Amino acid sequence: MDSEELKRNLTSGRHWLRLLFMVLFVLVLYVASVVMAVVVVLQFLFSLITGQDNLNLRRFGHSLAQYIYQTLCFLTYNREDKPFPFDDWPSEEENTVAAPVAKPRPRASRAKSAVAKTAPAESTAAKSATTKGPVTKSGTATKAASKTEAEPSSSEHAPDESTEQPNI
Repeated sequence: MDSEELKRNLTSGRHWLRLLFMVLFVLVLYVASVVMAVVVVLQFLFSLITGQDNLNLRRFGHSLAQYIYQTLCFLTYNREDKPFPFDDWPSEEENTVAAPVAKPRPRASRAKSAVAKTAPAESTAAKSATTKGPVTKSGTATKAASKTEAEPSSSEHAPDESTEQPNI
Protein backbone atom coordinates (compact mmCIF):
# COMPACT_ATOMS: atom_id res chain seq x y z
CA MET A 1 0.00 0.00 0.00
CA ASP A 2 1.49 3.30 -1.00
CA SER A 3 1.13 6.59 0.84
CA GLU A 4 -1.20 8.00 -1.81
CA GLU A 5 -3.72 5.19 -1.27
CA LEU A 6 -3.45 5.58 2.51
CA LYS A 7 -4.09 9.30 2.23
CA ARG A 8 -7.14 8.65 0.01
CA ASN A 9 -8.55 6.13 2.54
CA LEU A 10 -8.00 8.47 5.49
CA THR A 11 -9.67 11.41 3.82
CA SER A 12 -12.54 9.41 2.35
CA GLY A 13 -15.85 10.58 3.76
CA ARG A 14 -17.31 7.11 3.18
CA HIS A 15 -15.20 5.56 5.98
CA TRP A 16 -15.88 8.35 8.45
CA LEU A 17 -19.61 8.27 7.73
CA ARG A 18 -19.62 4.52 8.32
CA LEU A 19 -17.81 5.08 11.62
CA LEU A 20 -20.55 7.52 12.64
CA PHE A 21 -23.22 4.92 11.80
CA MET A 22 -21.25 2.22 13.60
CA VAL A 23 -21.17 4.30 16.80
CA LEU A 24 -24.90 4.92 16.43
CA PHE A 25 -25.62 1.22 15.96
CA VAL A 26 -23.44 0.23 18.92
CA LEU A 27 -25.70 2.41 21.08
CA VAL A 28 -28.81 0.94 19.43
CA LEU A 29 -27.41 -2.55 20.00
CA TYR A 30 -27.01 -1.79 23.69
CA VAL A 31 -30.67 -0.69 23.94
CA ALA A 32 -31.79 -3.73 21.93
CA SER A 33 -29.92 -6.05 24.29
CA VAL A 34 -31.68 -4.49 27.29
CA VAL A 35 -35.04 -4.92 25.54
CA MET A 36 -34.14 -8.53 24.74
CA ALA A 37 -33.33 -9.15 28.41
CA VAL A 38 -36.78 -7.81 29.34
CA VAL A 39 -38.40 -10.07 26.73
CA VAL A 40 -36.53 -13.08 28.14
CA VAL A 41 -37.65 -12.33 31.70
CA LEU A 42 -41.26 -11.71 30.64
CA GLN A 43 -41.33 -14.90 28.59
CA PHE A 44 -40.02 -16.86 31.59
CA LEU A 45 -42.68 -15.32 33.84
CA PHE A 46 -45.44 -16.13 31.35
CA SER A 47 -44.18 -19.69 31.14
CA LEU A 48 -43.95 -19.97 34.91
CA ILE A 49 -47.43 -18.59 35.56
CA THR A 50 -49.44 -19.96 32.63
CA GLY A 51 -47.44 -23.07 31.83
CA GLN A 52 -46.81 -22.03 28.23
CA ASP A 53 -44.95 -19.33 26.37
CA ASN A 54 -46.50 -16.17 24.95
CA LEU A 55 -46.69 -16.34 21.15
CA ASN A 56 -46.49 -12.55 20.68
CA LEU A 57 -43.41 -12.30 22.88
CA ARG A 58 -41.83 -15.23 21.04
CA ARG A 59 -42.43 -13.55 17.67
CA PHE A 60 -41.12 -10.21 18.91
CA GLY A 61 -38.10 -11.90 20.48
CA HIS A 62 -37.36 -13.66 17.19
CA SER A 63 -37.59 -10.47 15.15
CA LEU A 64 -35.49 -8.60 17.72
CA ALA A 65 -32.89 -11.36 17.55
CA GLN A 66 -32.86 -11.01 13.75
CA TYR A 67 -32.42 -7.24 14.13
CA ILE A 68 -29.54 -7.73 16.55
CA TYR A 69 -27.98 -10.16 14.08
CA GLN A 70 -28.34 -7.67 11.21
CA THR A 71 -26.80 -4.95 13.37
CA LEU A 72 -23.85 -7.13 14.28
CA CYS A 73 -23.36 -8.02 10.62
CA PHE A 74 -23.26 -4.32 9.76
CA LEU A 75 -20.81 -3.58 12.56
CA THR A 76 -18.46 -6.36 11.50
CA TYR A 77 -18.55 -5.37 7.80
CA ASN A 78 -20.44 -8.52 6.82
CA ARG A 79 -23.33 -6.39 5.60
CA GLU A 80 -23.28 -3.08 3.78
CA ASP A 81 -26.97 -2.29 4.23
CA LYS A 82 -27.76 -0.45 7.43
CA PRO A 83 -30.38 -2.14 9.61
CA PHE A 84 -33.60 -0.56 10.86
CA PRO A 85 -34.49 2.39 10.78
CA PHE A 86 -32.64 2.65 7.44
CA ASP A 87 -34.01 -0.71 6.29
CA ASP A 88 -37.21 -2.62 7.07
CA TRP A 89 -37.70 -4.31 10.42
CA PRO A 90 -37.14 -8.10 10.08
CA SER A 91 -40.48 -9.65 9.19
CA GLU A 92 -42.10 -13.03 9.65
CA GLU A 93 -42.01 -13.72 5.91
CA GLU A 94 -38.23 -13.35 5.73
CA ASN A 95 -37.49 -15.46 8.77
CA THR A 96 -39.77 -18.08 10.16
CA VAL A 97 -40.27 -18.40 13.88
CA ALA A 98 -38.85 -21.61 15.28
CA ALA A 99 -41.39 -24.27 16.03
CA PRO A 100 -42.49 -24.31 19.64
CA VAL A 101 -40.73 -26.75 21.90
CA ALA A 102 -42.80 -29.82 22.68
CA LYS A 103 -44.22 -29.41 26.14
CA PRO A 104 -44.61 -32.39 28.45
CA ARG A 105 -48.18 -33.30 29.14
CA PRO A 106 -49.51 -33.06 32.70
CA ARG A 107 -49.16 -36.26 34.71
CA ALA A 108 -52.91 -36.95 34.73
CA SER A 109 -53.06 -37.09 30.94
CA ARG A 110 -49.90 -39.22 30.86
CA ALA A 111 -51.65 -41.77 33.03
CA LYS A 112 -54.67 -41.66 30.73
CA SER A 113 -52.55 -42.15 27.64
CA ALA A 114 -50.71 -45.04 29.27
CA VAL A 115 -54.05 -46.76 29.87
CA ALA A 116 -55.11 -46.02 26.30
CA LYS A 117 -51.85 -47.42 24.96
CA THR A 118 -52.24 -50.69 26.82
CA ALA A 119 -55.86 -51.13 25.73
CA PRO A 120 -55.05 -51.90 22.06
CA ALA A 121 -52.40 -54.42 23.14
CA GLU A 122 -54.93 -56.17 25.36
CA SER A 123 -57.51 -56.24 22.58
CA THR A 124 -54.85 -57.63 20.24
CA ALA A 125 -54.11 -60.41 22.74
CA ALA A 126 -57.81 -61.12 23.13
CA LYS A 127 -58.25 -61.10 19.37
CA SER A 128 -55.33 -63.48 18.88
CA ALA A 129 -56.87 -65.88 21.39
CA THR A 130 -59.77 -66.38 19.01
CA THR A 131 -57.52 -67.10 16.03
CA LYS A 132 -56.55 -70.58 14.96
CA GLY A 133 -53.07 -71.74 15.86
CA PRO A 134 -51.18 -73.42 18.66
CA VAL A 135 -53.16 -73.05 21.85
CA THR A 136 -51.84 -73.43 25.39
CA LYS A 137 -53.70 -74.99 28.28
CA SER A 138 -55.09 -71.57 29.23
CA GLY A 139 -56.71 -71.28 25.81
CA THR A 140 -54.59 -68.47 24.32
CA ALA A 141 -52.43 -68.51 21.22
CA THR A 142 -48.80 -68.81 22.31
CA LYS A 143 -47.11 -66.78 19.57
CA ALA A 144 -49.45 -63.83 19.69
CA ALA A 145 -49.62 -63.68 23.48
CA SER A 146 -45.90 -63.90 23.97
CA LYS A 147 -45.28 -61.25 21.31
CA THR A 148 -47.64 -58.72 22.86
CA GLU A 149 -46.22 -59.28 26.31
CA ALA A 150 -42.51 -59.48 25.47
CA GLU A 151 -42.06 -56.99 22.62
CA PRO A 152 -43.56 -53.52 22.71
CA SER A 153 -45.27 -52.97 19.41
CA SER A 154 -44.96 -49.85 17.32
CA SER A 155 -48.65 -49.24 17.92
CA GLU A 156 -47.79 -47.89 21.36
CA HIS A 157 -46.26 -44.85 19.70
CA ALA A 158 -48.60 -44.51 16.72
CA PRO A 159 -51.70 -46.72 16.89
CA ASP A 160 -52.55 -48.51 13.68
CA GLU A 161 -56.21 -47.87 12.98
CA SER A 162 -56.55 -50.93 10.74
CA THR A 163 -55.84 -53.37 13.59
CA GLU A 164 -57.94 -51.72 16.26
CA GLN A 165 -61.55 -52.76 16.73
CA PRO A 166 -63.99 -50.84 18.90
CA ASN A 167 -64.96 -52.54 22.14
CA ILE A 168 -68.63 -53.50 22.08
